Amino acid sequence: MAAASLVGPLGFGFMQYRTSDTTINQLLGSDAAALFVVFPATILAAALVFRDQPAGRLLGSGIGVYAIYTYAQVVIGQEYLRLPGNVEYWFPLLLAVFVLAEAAVVLSLLAVPRELPSPPGAVRTTAGVSLLLVAAFLVVGQHLRSLLTAWANPAALTEYSSSPTPFWMVKLMDLGIIVPVAVASGVGLLLGAKWALKIMYPLLTGYAFLAASVASMAVVMFVKEDPDASLTLMAAFMAFALLFVGLALMIYRPFFARTAGSGQYRLQ
Repeated sequence: MAAASLVGPLGFGFMQYRTSDTTINQLLGSDAAALFVVFPATILAAALVFRDQPAGRLLGSGIGVYAIYTYAQVVIGQEYLRLPGNVEYWFPLLLAVFVLAEAAVVLSLLAVPRELPSPPGAVRTTAGVSLLLVAAFLVVGQHLRSLLTAWANPAALTEYSSSPTPFWMVKLMDLGIIVPVAVASGVGLLLGAKWALKIMYPLLTGYAFLAASVASMAVVMFVKEDPDASLTLMAAFMAFALLFVGLALMIYRPFFARTAGSGQYRLQ
């Protein structure tokens, strides 16, 4: 991920995306989040795994979720043969990131303990409500207006008229994957279902990194005075990023509780 960010327009500019200026601004924000947020977290996850800490495996699974979502859009969401660029020549690198992300999710989840520490009731409730709020925000606050505009007057929406492929790619993945999983997990957590606890860790971790990435995109678009930039959406995405980072810290806290009188970590 760090290599992909550095060879792109954020770094040395060797990899040139085949997409509109608006989407390039979004990809710049995504690359910045990958390099400055996800990359250090990945190193931390690896260090925890080498120390045989279960938290490292769960952190790795969440990073894998983030990478699968992000780099599927990077590869599929380009306007190949229509806009200039050379991103297709970097497909082996992007493919490597995608395959390693899949491996991280599968191997991490296979290695986690069967019994995971259950967070306090208030944290569990907050996580469930937060997931439902994210689902509602994505449907109503993020996608509904642009979807209706795309149907009624696509030329009025710069993001759609200039680069329709990533527009529909994001709609499909958010409304077809992120929203249903968030609703199911949120309801499961509120009802106390064990399966919801099992997927809470990779899901909230992945959402925390995705929220940081989207917030970074919104900041870049606002700074560059992108026609689709929105101060309201930027503030909302930053709030969601802070919320999910805070939730992630709370659900991982039991993994690092020290046994009284010893230097060993234990599960509570």
